[in-house]
Amino acid sequence: MIYALYEDMSRCTPEEVQRLLLHVPEEQQAEALRFKHTFGQFTALKSYLMLKELLLLNDLVDEDDPLRFVLNAHGKPSLSDHPHIHFNISHCPKAIAVAVDNVPIGVDVERFVNPSDSMLRYCMNDAEIEEVRQAVHPEQMFAALWTKKEAYFKLRGTGITKELREILARPHPDVRLTTEIYSEAGFAFTIAETATKEGAR
Repeated sequence: MIYALYEDMSRCTPEEVQRLLLHVPEEQQAEALRFKHTFGQFTALKSYLMLKELLLLNDLVDEDDPLRFVLNAHGKPSLSDHPHIHFNISHCPKAIAVAVDNVPIGVDVERFVNPSDSMLRYCMNDAEIEEVRQAVHPEQMFAALWTKKEAYFKLRGTGITKELREILARPHPDVRLTTEIYSEAGFAFTIAETATKEGAR
């Protein structure tokens, strides 16, 4: 597994979008410009370039190899020309994350927010709600738990399901969750990896 994390979101400007457009294929330019706001355009372009750089640095694709994306029924992307390469992308106002593996992988990055009671009840079980409320930094605990859930669902490629509240309470021996808290930068980051890789291609 390899990943990249980009934190300099101060560069999310119309000027930077115009610069990045010069470095991606026409198809990706059009995809990015479908977004009407700078944030969507910037994250689409920057995450594409981050993914391409990871693949190039690890000799997984050639320089002139365009990345063609296809989506599954739940919107999880894959590379049509490289089905053996698995990747996942996440972004928030604080960071962009890209991860690559040879087996399914999920990644999520979320900024810290103070969750409302209704938000807690929607996505956390009773034990997790208490864990957030008792934490020294509730916004950090909430972000850590949320990114674990989201990264797990993104690994599975199912989108968020009705299991949202209880998903972390169940054993998942085939999945390894790694979470990092970037307290000064204001976000949490989780990677969900397939733990059993024997026989993976």
